[in-house]
Amino acid sequence: MPVWRKCSTCKKEILTGQTYYVCSVSTCNSRSTQYVFCSVACWDAHVPVERHRGDSAGAIEKKAPLTAEPEKPAEGKRRVVPGAPGKAAASESDDDILVVASKIRKYINDKSGMNVSASLYEALSEKLRGLCESAMENARSDGRKTVMDRDVI
Repeated sequence: MPVWRKCSTCKKEILTGQTYYVCSVSTCNSRSTQYVFCSVACWDAHVPVERHRGDSAGAIEKKAPLTAEPEKPAEGKRRVVPGAPGKAAASESDDDILVVASKIRKYINDKSGMNVSASLYEALSEKLRGLCESAMENARSDGRKTVMDRDVI
């Protein structure tokens, strides 16, 4: 059977038509997270990481679709890469989250004891995109095809 998705906790493959679990907390089901779990144990492992309150969270059993989800095309979006005449790059990753949410959440919690909103990951990703664009332009202006640490200013 084809793979539908991977478990958000253990990364085990969830096959099409297989039972899986989702978290009842809305932020775990947002567009940027879309957590899915292969078992109740994997769902339970994410509860302390996400800092759900007591009885506010639950595992909802669902059935994976019978056919694998097709890869979503880049929706026809294209952008011209500055400094590369005639070359265009698909902006497929323009909406992707570029940070490891669990690492950011742990860092902030360890440093301050604060919780993290799901919207923080989108904002951080947008800042990272800007830094990457600037670094790419710096490497390009130096005549290099490799972006290096010194290009990040």
